[in-house]
Amino acid sequence: MAEIPVISNRILSGMPAFIRREMGQKALLQANRAIGFDFELTEGENCFIPHAAVIGFVEAAARVAGEANFGILITPMMNVANYGSFGHYVFGADTLGQAIERSIAGLRYHSTVDRMSVAVVGDEVRYSYVFALAGHSGYASIVCAAAGVLLSLFKAYLPPDWRPLRVELDTDRPRQAGLIEDVFQCPVLFNAPATSIVTDRHHLSAAPRPASWPMVTIEDVARDRRGGAPRDLLEVIMEQVRVQVLTGSVSIDGAAQSLDTSVRTLQRELNRAGTDFRGLAGAARVQRAIELLWHTNGSITRVSAELGYSSPANFARAFRKATGNGPREFRSNISR
Repeated sequence: MAEIPVISNRILSGMPAFIRREMGQKALLQANRAIGFDFELTEGENCFIPHAAVIGFVEAAARVAGEANFGILITPMMNVANYGSFGHYVFGADTLGQAIERSIAGLRYHSTVDRMSVAVVGDEVRYSYVFALAGHSGYASIVCAAAGVLLSLFKAYLPPDWRPLRVELDTDRPRQAGLIEDVFQCPVLFNAPATSIVTDRHHLSAAPRPASWPMVTIEDVARDRRGGAPRDLLEVIMEQVRVQVLTGSVSIDGAAQSLDTSVRTLQRELNRAGTDFRGLAGAARVQRAIELLWHTNGSITRVSAELGYSSPANFARAFRKATGNGPREFRSNISR
């Protein structure tokens, strides 16, 4: 099983609501089905999902809605500001150049395998991004959105009437290239080595437009993202199990789907690592149960339902087996 690149779930922030509003509930249900879990239930959490899930989510929604230009439609809503502490850290920089440097330095807390760079040639500056699955099937549906993310940095620092010198996309030229130029309002080059925003060099010294950003350090980002995006294969699998637990629906079929692999391959990799899906799911559920029992006043019935157990009795039995105490006993011990 090859390395599975992952990216922060913040990349799709606001997307479920947009799909429901513009394309209908059916399109959202199909998008969730394509990735094996209800994405909307993870939006308030810091999670990492496979790059393939991002593509699958967008592609499924576009297919159901019959909207071939879905990637173009979502471009204006893409914004690093929606990326939690990572976005706050980037936009807290004193200049556009520093914001770009911060995005590059903090990328390991946002995704794996992706690459970012900035290059100054003469009077031009090129800010570039290479998505882990660039060139793979479905990538064309999100490449404009990726450029929209880069563009959001410039818009936070430059006047409203600013436009790039050009946008470069690492994908084939589509039939309706004019629509893409309309969105970016500048020339667009295709078949580039990376997705890039190109502008005048002197803009790097631009100060931010008025905004109230909290003071955030790279250490804050590291704490918020639990040390960075998971890279080890077992860590990636465990993260997908955690995502499923957060949505209340845990299954090996869903995990395999989100990882873009087969159930058999996933089982083989887990066996190789000396564990199995049932064990990982059980441990993740117990850990989440401890958090909910400790930090919320939710009833045992509600906690049981949140974790996807068929009944409170089954939840209590599993919790006692793992911790030695039932849920109510556990809560009583906390309050003493």
